[in-house]
Amino acid sequence: MSRQVYLNGQLVPQEQAMVSVFDHGLLYGDGVFEGIRVYYDKVFLLDEHIDRLYESARAIRLEIPISPEEMTAAVADTVKANGIENGYVRLVITRGAGALGLDIRKTSNPQVIIIADTITLYPQEIYDNGLPLITASTIRNHPAALSPRIKSLNYLNNIMAKVEATDGGTIEALMLNHKGEVAECTGDNIFIIKKGVLMTPPNDAGILEGVTRYAVMRLAEEAGMEVREVAMTKHDIYVADECFLTGTAAEVIAVISLDGRQIGSGKPGPITQKLLGLFRELTKQGSFD
Repeated sequence: MSRQVYLNGQLVPQEQAMVSVFDHGLLYGDGVFEGIRVYYDKVFLLDEHIDRLYESARAIRLEIPISPEEMTAAVADTVKANGIENGYVRLVITRGAGALGLDIRKTSNPQVIIIADTITLYPQEIYDNGLPLITASTIRNHPAALSPRIKSLNYLNNIMAKVEATDGGTIEALMLNHKGEVAECTGDNIFIIKKGVLMTPPNDAGILEGVTRYAVMRLAEEAGMEVREVAMTKHDIYVADECFLTGTAAEVIAVISLDGRQIGSGKPGPITQKLLGLFRELTKQGSFD
């Protein structure tokens, strides 16, 4: 089935959705993106994703040529045009075409691209049984280089860690920061539970501020849980009662081991399962009240 892709103000068949080979998004990974879920005909936490998109763009001095309100409408139009009831939206902004070289002053016409499609989810058995992790030797980008809080098109750091995961026989890998502390996984944020307290690395650990991470923290607080953002090492994960990941595709998924060392009971724990249930209830609403 041919999809309709939003490209610079128009919906066009996917075969006609093209950008220049001189676009700096292609040549240098110069741009930003968002991955967003659609549940029950609703684009999930769209305002939060749009806010992060524009923040990422500002951080790399990329001016998006349409307003946040226009972007929100364009996402809704693209989802509707493709009949997506439960699926995924990829929103991409590139720097635009320019001369060979790194000078952004020689680029023009940033490209606004919105793709709406179905999504391949993690198998149900992973939610039932949990996920093993390994620690990648590839560390998270140093925050004094390119801030990990920018969701940029240059994802090679994460890709190389993902290669280590697949080579190691699993689908996710833990990434440490330059200080040897826990940061996040290749595509997901990480949480642990110890003595009923929910803990996750803080922003300055070198993480992307995940929208699903934010939602789960808020759901936990509303359910009366204590939530802390604290620096962690692998030791904290080894001795945790429970561990789980959050992400656009993963939602909330239990981690049962790290580097072959069992975490907690070695099965998805009760608090993880409770938070997954609360999160899936939230997806039916589409956003917080």
